[in-house]
Amino acid sequence: MLEETIKNYLITSAGVDPAKFAAPGLQVADLELDSLGLLEMLFEIEDKYGLQVPEPMRFLSMSFTEMVADIESTVRAHHGGQLPALDAEKAAC
Repeated sequence: MLEETIKNYLITSAGVDPAKFAAPGLQVADLELDSLGLLEMLFEIEDKYGLQVPEPMRFLSMSFTEMVADIESTVRAHHGGQLPALDAEKAAC
């Protein structure tokens, strides 16, 4: 759910080639986001989930999977262990 939200944002708003997500061990650096692009992606997540992600530049040295897991952990911590469904995701279910 969160991973798809992040992928969709990166593909539609940051212009990341969808084929990159098929690569095993995809690194955040491989997405070719500059620091502003990374921050814009995180602002989108922060806005949707009503929180602030600390130290965003640390993600540049992570794999995509590690970044998603870290963001999910932050969201869950902010929401009492839950990963809230977003309105668009609720409608898709």
